[in-house]
Amino acid sequence: MAYPTLPAADGDKPVIWTVSVSRLSDLFRDITLEYDGLATIEPIQLGFDDAVRHIRERLATERCDAVISAGSNAAYLKSRLPVPVVVAKASGSDMLRALARARRASDRIAVVTYQQPVAELSDFAATFGIDVTQRTYVTEDDARAQIADLKAAGIRAIVGAGLITDLATAAGLAGVFVYSAASIRQAFDDALDIARFAQLEAGRRKSRAGAVPDTLRARHGLADLRGESPAMEQVRQAVVLYARSRATVLIQGETGTGKELAAQAIHRAGAQGGNRPFVAINCGAVAESLLESELFGHEEGAFTGARRGGRAGLFEAASGGTLFLDEIGEMPLSLQTRLLRVLEEREVVRVGGTRPIPVDVRIVSATHCDLEQRVRDGRFRADLFYRLAVLRLALPPLRERAADIVPLAEWTLRTALAALGTRAHPNLHAELQACAPVLLRHGWPGNVRELRNLAERLALFLAAEPLQALTPAFVLGVAPELAANVSSSRVEETATEVLRRFGGRRDAAADYLGISRTTLWRRLREEGGN
Repeated sequence: MAYPTLPAADGDKPVIWTVSVSRLSDLFRDITLEYDGLATIEPIQLGFDDAVRHIRERLATERCDAVISAGSNAAYLKSRLPVPVVVAKASGSDMLRALARARRASDRIAVVTYQQPVAELSDFAATFGIDVTQRTYVTEDDARAQIADLKAAGIRAIVGAGLITDLATAAGLAGVFVYSAASIRQAFDDALDIARFAQLEAGRRKSRAGAVPDTLRARHGLADLRGESPAMEQVRQAVVLYARSRATVLIQGETGTGKELAAQAIHRAGAQGGNRPFVAINCGAVAESLLESELFGHEEGAFTGARRGGRAGLFEAASGGTLFLDEIGEMPLSLQTRLLRVLEEREVVRVGGTRPIPVDVRIVSATHCDLEQRVRDGRFRADLFYRLAVLRLALPPLRERAADIVPLAEWTLRTALAALGTRAHPNLHAELQACAPVLLRHGWPGNVRELRNLAERLALFLAAEPLQALTPAFVLGVAPELAANVSSSRVEETATEVLRRFGGRRDAAADYLGISRTTLWRRLREEGGN
C-alpha cells in the first residue's frame, strides 16, 4: 500500500505504540524508522499485566490511535485495552522460511503457536517429508512446560514467536523466529489505516454536530477504575468488551461502588467516546412531575411554567452518545412505559407534542437495588428490565476486594493532600501499611465513596498538623467509626477463604481478620486448610 511521502504535521500524525518484551522489539524498532514521517510511534517494552497497567494509565491523559503487538501478548492486550490492537501475524512464506532455517539446525523440528495450531502445516510436512511436531500454549508457564517436554522428546529446533524462541534459546535449543520484516510492515500499514479511519470519522462527527460541550463530556475513563484485585480486573475487561457494542448495559452495585464512573469508562472506551456526549440523570432524585420533561423534553405551553419555545430533553441532548440513567429502579411505572417505547422505536415525543424526533442514544443504567425482585413485586416492568439488561456489569463492594483497600487509601489520600496544596509525608506508604489492620477490619458500607471521604478528612487534619504521623491511633481519633465491630459478613468468612483472597499471603490475611499469624495458623489447621 502506497502512502504519501510528505510528512504530516505532528498534531495530525496517527499515534501508534508497539508492545513487545521479546526479540520482536528489535524488528519493531527497525521498521519504525521507515514510518517515522507518517506516524508518531513509541515502543513499550512491557508485556501482559505490566503493559496493560502502563497503557491504561497513559490513556487517561494521552492519545493513542492503535497498538501493535504479536502472539500471546497481543491476544492478552486485545481483550483488556480500549484502543484497537493490531496483531502482527506471520505469513505462510514466513513459516516456510523459518522451517527451512530450523531444518538446517536439526532434523527434529517443532512449531509452537499460541492457542491454535497451524492448520496447513501437517499437509505441508507430509507432502515434503518433513518431521514437524506441533504444540500450542496459552500461558507463559504452559509455554515453558511445552519447551521442556519437546526437549525431553529429542526436539532440537523450535519455530515460534518471540516468547517461544526466547524460551527455546534459554533451554539450549535452536529458537527460530517466525516473523519477517514484511509481516511487521503489514501490521504497521493496518495500524495506519485504522488510525486514519478513526480520524476521518471523528472529523465527520465534529462537522455534523460541532464540538461536544465540556458539560456533556465524560470525565472518567478506564484508568479511574482502580484496584489490582482479580474482581476489579474482571470489571475492567468487561468495560473494554462492552465498549465495543452499542447494546444497553445495566450496572449493579452497592452505594459508593462507582457505578457512574464505570458508565463513563464504558462510554470513553468506545470508538470516539471522547467526541460524543455523555448525559447523566438520577431517576430517584428528580420529582416524577419533572422527570418526564427532563428526559423527553417539552413543547411550549405543555404545562404551567414550560419554557417559551419548548425545550429538548436529555434523550435529544445525548443523541449520538450515551444517556446514563442512575437509580433506574426508582423510575415511576408510568415513565417506564415511555422509556420502553423510546428504546424500541429510537424516537422521542416531547411532552405536549406529537412530532416524533429520532434519537441515536446508547442507554447505560444503574441500580443499587435488586431489580429482578422489583419485577417480581410488580414495581418494575419485566419487558423494560430485559431491554435494559442486554449486558450486565456487577461492581464488587470494597469489602470483597480487601487487597485493594490500603492501595486505594494511599492513592485517595495523596490526591486529597495534593488538592489542599500539601505534600504527602515521605513515609506515607509505610504508615498506611501500619494502619492496615484498622482499615481492613472496617466493613466499608459506603464502599469507595466512604474511603474517599475518609481520605479527605484525614488530609484536612494532616495538612493542619504537618508533623503528625499517620498512626492507627490518629486514624481512629479522626474516624472513630472504624473502631466498630467487624462486619457480620467478615465474621462468617473462613480463614481459608480469606487466605485465598489474599493469594496465600498470611500476613495480609491475618491483618484483614484482625488476628495474629499464630491464630490464623491455628484456624487454618482447624478448617483443614494450609
